[in-house]
Amino acid sequence: MTAKIILGSRGSLLALEQTREVSERLMATWPELREEGAIEIQKVKTTGDAVIDRPLIELGGKGMFIKELENKLLSGKIDAAVHSMKDMETTIAKATVLQAVLPRSDPRDAFISCCVDSFDSLPGGARVGTASVRRAALVRSRRPDLQVVLFRGNVNTRLRKLREGQAEATFLAVCGLKRLNMEHKITRIMGTDEFPPAVSQGAIGVQCRIGTSSTREVDVARWLSALDDWASRTRVIAERSMLATLQGSCRTPISGHAVLNGNRLTLSGLVLSLDGMHRHSVTASAIASEAESLGRWVGEKILSRCGRNFLV
Repeated sequence: MTAKIILGSRGSLLALEQTREVSERLMATWPELREEGAIEIQKVKTTGDAVIDRPLIELGGKGMFIKELENKLLSGKIDAAVHSMKDMETTIAKATVLQAVLPRSDPRDAFISCCVDSFDSLPGGARVGTASVRRAALVRSRRPDLQVVLFRGNVNTRLRKLREGQAEATFLAVCGLKRLNMEHKITRIMGTDEFPPAVSQGAIGVQCRIGTSSTREVDVARWLSALDDWASRTRVIAERSMLATLQGSCRTPISGHAVLNGNRLTLSGLVLSLDGMHRHSVTASAIASEAESLGRWVGEKILSRCGRNFLV
């Protein structure tokens, strides 16, 4: 049968696992999508995945992980694109919408090492592999005696580099390791206070087309809307609003972490200098319905303290 909905995914094991989660949730919710062949997953190779020997900023930033997916979506070759929300820029393609944010997984970072049992136990001069400017700045802030070396590639690639001795330690998202059933690789989970997470880390978003009112487009939007998790979307809105206000690029070490307690939303924002020696943080709370304005306020407050020139 012809697929009723085609989900686009990056080709990495983690991206495919996230897309399978979307597929399983759709089938669990909608009987018409349980028929064999009703849901198709199409792998899309992105520039960010194809080139792993250079920093992301040289390729055009994190948008390189979603550009090709958005192009496939706009051309009608896929009906929905599945993203790690932390890879999504704050502005998405016109004529598309973020239709669903799935229940958020653990947003924390995992410290992984083959030679020590904690980050603080690393000897002076030890190498920490990462491609994240946020993680690099946090490492330099806490341990300026360590070396930061470039680690790019998917989860298995980075773990292989670690085993090969290209670094003594690395950091990976706890959520990704959990989704791949690789929690046993974690040496220690870092608390959000000691290692503030990336904006929207742990959240999966699904983007679809809007505007033509075709039957297929309407069906896809209806199916996806049932997967949307209010609490996760609220937290993501606050964090992404802060990020948009800061207008930070992937050159800028930025963290944003929102916590929802009942109807009370608390957002902690942080920006660091690349060398980790300077940091500006703000924490504020508001009711959940004010998530976007809360994010904007936190971003503006950080800017008032650090100045626009602090953001690279």
